[in-house]
Amino acid sequence: MKIFNWAYQFFVDLGIGDTSAIYLNLVINIVVLCIIAYLLDYIFKKILIICLAIVAAKTKSTFDDFLVANKTAKYVAHLFPLLFVFKTVPVILTDFTKWESFFEKGIKIYIILLTLWIVRSVFNSLKDYLKNKPRYSDKPIDSYIQVIMILLWMFGVFSFVSILFNIGKTAFLTTFGSISAVIILVFRDTILGFVASISVSVNDMVRIGDWITSDKFGADGDVIEINLATVKVRNFDNTTTTIPTYSLISDSFKNWRGMQKSDGRRIKRHILIKSKSVKFIQRKELQKFQKIQHLTSYIEHRQADIDRYNQNNDVDKSMIVNGRNLTNLGLFRKYINQYLLSHPGINKDMMLMVRHLQPTDKGIPLEIYCFSKDKVWENYEHIMADIFDHIIASVQFFDLELYELDNSIHLDN
Repeated sequence: MKIFNWAYQFFVDLGIGDTSAIYLNLVINIVVLCIIAYLLDYIFKKILIICLAIVAAKTKSTFDDFLVANKTAKYVAHLFPLLFVFKTVPVILTDFTKWESFFEKGIKIYIILLTLWIVRSVFNSLKDYLKNKPRYSDKPIDSYIQVIMILLWMFGVFSFVSILFNIGKTAFLTTFGSISAVIILVFRDTILGFVASISVSVNDMVRIGDWITSDKFGADGDVIEINLATVKVRNFDNTTTTIPTYSLISDSFKNWRGMQKSDGRRIKRHILIKSKSVKFIQRKELQKFQKIQHLTSYIEHRQADIDRYNQNNDVDKSMIVNGRNLTNLGLFRKYINQYLLSHPGINKDMMLMVRHLQPTDKGIPLEIYCFSKDKVWENYEHIMADIFDHIIASVQFFDLELYELDNSIHLDN
């Protein structure tokens, strides 16, 4: 490394004083060092980028392609001239011990910073690689990478402070503990996001691609990104809602993944029947209802059971209210039940029932509870609409009436 001292002897031979010769020598050496470092950086950058591109083109794995895209080779190439400068600076600054210490600290910090950039580019490449794998496409890879990078940056900051102020590990940790309360206050959201991200990942609460709804944040759509601070949801109206990650464990939200993985999507809707339209069925009316194919067999067996009960209990049928009787609402419930069992869009292996809810001032709620085979939103809505179109149109055949608000009454009042 004595090559960097040639200028000093040259200036002394010219008759320039020792002090001036030293400074002129320093300037020339620094310029030469910068030129050599630039050339080394240029050469190694070209070599590494070309080599990595050749390897990426010949291998089947796409990981090296992502390394090229994230400029990993470029960052690695910067290390070689930096190490050369680190070894050379003590030689050219032999007569400037104060400057030597300053430059050495700066180079060490830059080496640590450059190492973090290299690690970050590798992890970004790994993230892009895993996102293209079906097995990991729904995993919050961004959160994992961010957690690792935060830990590495914390280690980097610790190293920066130690190098700049010559602080030992013990003294630094003591000082860090003293100001931890302030750090927690300043970085509260980051810390909460960090804890929430781990909890969400470990408990598998949300995955990329899940359909979630959150009334508090107005989110109703598919999760497109999960990172340390936020969860991004693309709503069905193509807007994007950003939810703080911590809110997923502190507030309630609905994840529809279970429905999407199940064998059917629930239909739970009711119609309102006017209570005044409910009545007993006279025997002479049975013939009309027996013409409804879904009820023919049921009426025969049910009426036989009712007649047998009334005879065995010597029921006075001069009043229809006595004993057991069929009702138009009961027949309608049975009809809907049989209609659902015959519908091709309904999953018969899952819960299926037609039930009364608590009567209200608007009538008797008659609820249909079943599951459609098709879980796609558009198809599901078509199936449900088809079912209720038929049910609403069928009400009149059972001498029943649907509740509707009569606006004329309010107008008269």
